[in-house]
Amino acid sequence: MSESGAAADGESKREFVVPEKLIKSPTDMELWRMSECYYDLLGFISSMSVALQGTRNSQEVSVPPIVEKLMKVLDRLEQLAIETPPIDQPARFGNVAFKSWFQKMQSESMQLIGDVLPDTLKEATKELNVYFVDCFGNPTRIDYGTGHELAFIMFLMCLFKIGAFERKDEVAVGLKVNQWNKTVKKTYFKYLFHHHSQLFQKYIILARKLQVTYRMEPAGSHGVWSLDDFQFVPFIWGSAQLAVNSPIEPAQFVEEKSIAKYKKELMFVSCIDYIQQVKTGHFAEHSNQLWSISAVPQWSKICTGLIKMYQKEVLSKFPVIQHVYFGSILTLKTVKPGTMLPNPRLGMIPRQHAAAPAPVPAPPKFPGGDGM
Repeated sequence: MSESGAAADGESKREFVVPEKLIKSPTDMELWRMSECYYDLLGFISSMSVALQGTRNSQEVSVPPIVEKLMKVLDRLEQLAIETPPIDQPARFGNVAFKSWFQKMQSESMQLIGDVLPDTLKEATKELNVYFVDCFGNPTRIDYGTGHELAFIMFLMCLFKIGAFERKDEVAVGLKVNQWNKTVKKTYFKYLFHHHSQLFQKYIILARKLQVTYRMEPAGSHGVWSLDDFQFVPFIWGSAQLAVNSPIEPAQFVEEKSIAKYKKELMFVSCIDYIQQVKTGHFAEHSNQLWSISAVPQWSKICTGLIKMYQKEVLSKFPVIQHVYFGSILTLKTVKPGTMLPNPRLGMIPRQHAAAPAPVPAPPKFPGGDGM
């Protein structure tokens, strides 16, 4: 049974629901590839890539209250891991203490997410919570993969689409549902996506801590759908950071001096540093795909190439997409005929036109309809 959530500016109420898995067989994959959710997802990843060009992890920016609250949520989950140490067991991998951590996280998640949202969006908690709980790994198999990473990306998308950012968070322009590339100004992306980048990096750090602490297995065929056994998107957004004013060439990201100097500043290099910490042997042997990337001459080409690889090796795989949830925010509704898939233009910072400050708009509005 759905419950009503108030839409912005007095629009008809939105019916938030508990999301469900709707991709039941490989024949359903065409529904997925033509869905609004699929196009929104690629639009989000592409727009983030454009906005992150030339940024650095340590940039000083004021953090909006909702992002600050979400970071504290991740801090709380890390504390739960500290309180739930791995147990002694015969099996080398898949420490069963992760199941206890997962149960604790799940028991607190509704309250944690509800406390983050403003009063006008409390009803969205049950829909957001499903994505949030799903983004830390599987408690039965004690594994983690790109499907769990995808759940967190979708969690971030939901926050955008329901207008969870308040006016006082300096939102420069409104965001229309399902139109990531056409209706959002670059200044808005630059501001808000940087905060989401900070939040995403904090999530990745927590995910790594869980993977190491509980010796989690890579989901799928030993990480076949990821670049470092577990993750993929940090490499996309990390290469986007380097598409403009990069201090290193692609061939240098495996060099020890580059890693030591930039691991705290650049998402891509921090990923390489993590691989070097958890794996032994020559990089070309244990991370062949990444090694081959170092031969590509331009970071912008690496980023666009990784997005295409992500489409093919993650978003087109039924074993991953069968676990995706759809509700009233992210839907399987078919896009309009002729809709083009987003394609980021990288290698230059979009021009900013000087103008008087625009009035801060209302949060994004939902269209009418009964949702999913």
